[in-house]
Amino acid sequence: MTFSDIFKSSFLENVASVSILDMALAMVLAFGLGVFIYLVYKKTYQGVMYSSSFGVTLIALTMITTLVILAVTSNVVLSLGMVGALSIVRFRTAIKEPLDIAFLFWSIAAGIVLAAGMIPLAVFGSIIIGVILLVFVNRRESVNPYITVLRCDSSESEKTALDFVKKNTSKCVIKSKSARKGQIELNLEIRLKDENTDFINALADLSGVESAVLVSYNGDYMG
Repeated sequence: MTFSDIFKSSFLENVASVSILDMALAMVLAFGLGVFIYLVYKKTYQGVMYSSSFGVTLIALTMITTLVILAVTSNVVLSLGMVGALSIVRFRTAIKEPLDIAFLFWSIAAGIVLAAGMIPLAVFGSIIIGVILLVFVNRRESVNPYITVLRCDSSESEKTALDFVKKNTSKCVIKSKSARKGQIELNLEIRLKDENTDFINALADLSGVESAVLVSYNGDYMG
C-alpha cells in the first residue's frame, strides 16, 4: 500500500460523514438534556443513600447514546455491526430503586431521539417527563407510615400492647410475628393520628413489654 492509497481509504471517507457542526450541536444538546435529567433525578430521589455517581451516569449515558446513534445513522453497514456488538453486552449492576430504571431509559431515549434529529421532541418530551416526575414522585401522603417493632414476654402482654397501639393509632396492621419461649416479637405497620410519637414511650412502659421501637417506613416491606 502506497502513501496515496492511504488517503483513498474508505475509512478516511467516513470522516466527513457527520459534519463538525452537527456533532457539536448534538453533543451540547445531549449534555444539556443529561444535566436536566440529572437534576430531576436528584430532586425526586427517595432512596436511603443518594448516589452522585448514578446521576453523573445519566449525563454520560445520554451523551454516549447520542454519539452511537450519530454513527449508526451515518452508515448502514456500521448500524448492523453495532447491533451485533451491543447484543453481547450484559449489564449486571443491580437496580435498587424501581424509579432508577425509568431514568436510565429516559437518558437512552433522549439520546436516541436527539441524535435522530428530532430535537423538539427530545427537548419538550424531556421537559414534560421531568414535570410529571416532579409532581407525582414528590407528592406526599397526608399521614406518614411507620413500622413498630414490639417485643413482649407473653400472649397476655401481647394482647394488651396491641389494644394500646390500636387505640392510639388510626391504623395498625401486623406485618410479621415471631415467637419463642419467653418472647414474642411483632412488626406492625401503623399510621399515627398526629405527628406525636410519645405513645411509644407509654407502650414501652406497659407490663410485659420488653421493648418498643418506632421506625420511619417508606412503604416497601421485606419480611
